[in-house]
Amino acid sequence: MSRLPITRTAAVAALLLTVSLLLWVLPRGAAPDGTPSCTGRRIASWSTDTGHTVAFARYGDDNTRVDDWTGGDGTHSVRLPDGRSLWLFSDTFLDRVQPPPNPQGQQHRWRTADRGGTPYLRHNSLVLMSRSGRPERTLTGGTAAAPGPFFPDPPGGGWRWPVHASVEPRTPGSREKVVRVLLWNRAPGTGPWIFGVPRGTEVATLSLPGLRLEGITETVGQASVADPGRRVLYGTAAVTEGAWTYVFGGDDPPSSPASSAYLARVPAGRLGDRGRWRFWDGAHWQRRAGSARPVLRAGGRRSVGSAFTVVRDDGGAPAHGGTPSRAKPRVGDTWVLFTMDTGGAGTAGMRTATSYWSCSPRGPWHGPNGRITPPRPADADPQYVAAYNPQVHPGFTASGRRLLLSYDINWLGPAPADPRLNGNVELYRPRFLRVRLRP
Repeated sequence: MSRLPITRTAAVAALLLTVSLLLWVLPRGAAPDGTPSCTGRRIASWSTDTGHTVAFARYGDDNTRVDDWTGGDGTHSVRLPDGRSLWLFSDTFLDRVQPPPNPQGQQHRWRTADRGGTPYLRHNSLVLMSRSGRPERTLTGGTAAAPGPFFPDPPGGGWRWPVHASVEPRTPGSREKVVRVLLWNRAPGTGPWIFGVPRGTEVATLSLPGLRLEGITETVGQASVADPGRRVLYGTAAVTEGAWTYVFGGDDPPSSPASSAYLARVPAGRLGDRGRWRFWDGAHWQRRAGSARPVLRAGGRRSVGSAFTVVRDDGGAPAHGGTPSRAKPRVGDTWVLFTMDTGGAGTAGMRTATSYWSCSPRGPWHGPNGRITPPRPADADPQYVAAYNPQVHPGFTASGRRLLLSYDINWLGPAPADPRLNGNVELYRPRFLRVRLRP
């Protein structure tokens, strides 16, 4: 009898055994393109963080000054080299807080301008936090008599909203540090564009330690994209891994809360260098922003909100967010994205957060995984109180992988929002959670 059939059978059996062993030892999520493998993450538990919530409430209620922060949204933060922290806010109230009852007779603290009339609302502000974790000063533009946004409105109208911030060398290799702040430039709009028409992404440079605004440059212009709903604004999150800073962005379709996530990368420490930005097209890094393709495409249950956050988690060490690092990627690092559950049913997109994970910023992204429905302040019409814009603050990650996650509060009822927001200061202030992840 020929030995050939036995030899083939043995070879096939050995091959199957080898493949089985490889599949067994490779962690879930290993990518075929050489991306390091990792273990998936999901939300294990969460709890309220009263320390940060109360700290900002106390600061907002303090009438020692009446030209400082009493509320805002778009909450981001960055640790400064001297131990202080800089908090960045989009639309910001600058005014006086009055004790209850409010003009509607409800037991809420309420806002009023120092000299009567409508409280000051400016498009952005910065709040400086002390080393001990106490908000202590609001940074604005304009004058003392007429405070304006810290990042001035662009010529011709519109506004700037700050998003991610990083401490970087002033120039490559320099020992002098500056703060780079990514900004969203928006033009006034009507109808579905009540929150502004996307125009582009900019980078501002702030001096250290004085935090003086030195200049603003455009890095990703979008005016040439005819459909505003397809314009991508970058900077909702940025994470440095090895020699690169990966900058995440999203489009802004006006007819849906569901957005797609996009990815760019810049050499670490070079956020302000427009010529060094590259955009992921699904297979390669391209110079043209118009070549970008989603790394997480909206559809069905999968999507992101226009503002989301990303961290890199190794299951034990502090999360990586804004501080440039030359450390090489580690096998086992998992990228975790937090967003509002815009693909969920009903009002989940304005009430509930969820997460995705990946072994690479390019994806594939797995999820949604887990749910967080955070507490909201009391209101006579609670169905109109929105909790949105989850943001992880890596500089405040506690031991045991307890991430600090902020979320913003707003009132989105059918009537004009200003009377409700002014009548209850809790409706426009960030709140905070501690979130644990697990495999």
